[in-house]
Amino acid sequence: MDYADDLMSVPRAHLALELTQDEGGLKLGHSGKSVVECYLTREGMTAATYLAQALGTKVPPLGETVKVRVSTGVLFRAVSIVNLDFNNEVSYVLLEKWLEDAEEQRGGVSEL
Repeated sequence: MDYADDLMSVPRAHLALELTQDEGGLKLGHSGKSVVECYLTREGMTAATYLAQALGTKVPPLGETVKVRVSTGVLFRAVSIVNLDFNNEVSYVLLEKWLEDAEEQRGGVSEL
């Protein structure tokens, strides 16, 4: 998470990110460094699905990578979503708001 904080500390319109699914779960990377990971658990895969949605893509198949380009604002919402406690009903209120915000901020930006 330290790298994610550093990455988001400087506002940028376009960050090239990679979303990869492997045997351990889903990983979001930037320039070869891990931004956030969602482990292969029920909660982790729930977070992974919403993470991908916030980024404007789908969870890639096992062993594959999807490239996305988003702003630091979208990244902030995506990382925040991963940190939600999906066992808490209130988290779904925040989730809905952050997904809407991410979609608005993405505008026409999509997969590379």
